[in-house]
Amino acid sequence: MNRNLLTGVFLSITTLSFAQDDAAKYAESITPEDLKKHLTIIASDSLEGRDTGSAGQKKAAEYVSKYYKQYGLQPVATAADGSKSFLQKYNLYKRSWGKVYVKADGKQYVFNKDFYVNGILNVPHEANSEVILAGYGIDEPNYSDYANLDVKGKSVVIFEGEPKDADGKYLVNGTAEKTKWSGPVSWQVKARTAIDRGATYVFIVTEKTGEDLDKEIRQRAVMAKRFSAPTLKPVIETSKSIAAIAVSADIAAKILNTSASKLLKEKAAIDKSGKPSGKHLTGNVAVKAERVSETVETENVAAYLEGSDKKDEVLVISAHIDHIGISDNGEINNGADDDGSGTVSLLEIAEAFSKAKAEGKGPRRSILFLNVTGEEKGLFGSEFYSENPLFPLENTVADLNIDMIGRVDQAHANDPKYVYLIGSDKLSSKLHEISEEANKKYVNYKLDYTFNDPKDPNRFYYRSDHYNFAKMGVPVIFYFTGVHEDYHKPGDDVEKILFDKQAPIVKLVFHTAWELANREERIKVDSNKQ
Repeated sequence: MNRNLLTGVFLSITTLSFAQDDAAKYAESITPEDLKKHLTIIASDSLEGRDTGSAGQKKAAEYVSKYYKQYGLQPVATAADGSKSFLQKYNLYKRSWGKVYVKADGKQYVFNKDFYVNGILNVPHEANSEVILAGYGIDEPNYSDYANLDVKGKSVVIFEGEPKDADGKYLVNGTAEKTKWSGPVSWQVKARTAIDRGATYVFIVTEKTGEDLDKEIRQRAVMAKRFSAPTLKPVIETSKSIAAIAVSADIAAKILNTSASKLLKEKAAIDKSGKPSGKHLTGNVAVKAERVSETVETENVAAYLEGSDKKDEVLVISAHIDHIGISDNGEINNGADDDGSGTVSLLEIAEAFSKAKAEGKGPRRSILFLNVTGEEKGLFGSEFYSENPLFPLENTVADLNIDMIGRVDQAHANDPKYVYLIGSDKLSSKLHEISEEANKKYVNYKLDYTFNDPKDPNRFYYRSDHYNFAKMGVPVIFYFTGVHEDYHKPGDDVEKILFDKQAPIVKLVFHTAWELANREERIKVDSNKQ
């Protein structure tokens, strides 16, 4: 064969080989050492658990922004002054309890210690009220505690539950079956009845005592936090909301200028007679229950690596930068795995792609590295981005989302070379195929699809930031290694991260991204398995 021809063939093969090895070459910059270097900062005590909108979360955003800038990535969000910024700012809104107390007989009672509140009560300034006992607070044609009682402009104290006769039958319906005046939501019926008759505040005397009452108050305090959960839109609470203040017999007696024993005798008398009480104990009470509005300022971090001939198409690689902050007892939840592991993975992938671009091997499509916040509060950062995208979602080819890849779950205690993949086949069969091929060629980890099953009770597909892209029709892969014993606990620290295990997963994301960003045809949305 002609020598020049052989030389040309050799050069062509060599060039092709180099091209095929480009991805592997730049993936080598992703190392356990670099992952640990970054995570030691991101998951340090000084960031105080990176609670959404906190100073620690903002320090984390500043840290990753610094490296994105160092890697040559571009800021693409718009700051208030019109300049470009790595920070896509947004607000969360919440309404929470301010100062709440009940005063009676010269003593002030403590909210969520001495009593709890069902519903929403808004009393911004201390208000005094005359109080009257209204039996069980029932109003039925055959049994009414309000028949001869005027409660207009007064507060009422009413007993929990409903009266029964000596045979154990309820007086309201004459059977052994409870009516709407008993049960977990009966307070709503009783409060609405009292308020419709003109009552100002409603106090319900709980039947629980001692440790049972203390436990109930603690549980109610936790449940009440849902009324303080942040939202993406300002919270509007109606003035027509109903509420009831649950108190012990001891506190109710103080409110009514009597003793607990006399108050409970009155209750027993109603049960024995089968009729509403003819006595109406009275007293005075002062109430304050502030509802406070709060705006939480936070931000996603968005760093852009511009592509070449297909730069208008954008691949998003995401992870959440926030965690749950400091526990009530003062312990810091560093969130090394959740999602410090994803946060530092983005830094390593960004560095690898930036090195490739610096050497003329940059991606054809653009890549947006997106560190979102508010994930722990309700996927808010990714929801905000999906509603306010920096690049049109119709031009977004996929989202590769990394959330918790630094530990091993119980199911793989003896087999750490694995990763759960969720969502890869939901919208694009080609995305799933590319992911499988990248793993087979470069990483050779076990790809576990257990949580991809729509019947899986954990429903992880809906529980991380990729979902806000998927619901907009953008193909996704969620990389995850499962829940461990330190999930959302102070024990989720850097010392427990398996960086040697994590690095190959990060490389898998990189290789999948490399193919998505450089292939000739954009992957198609050809399935709908959600």
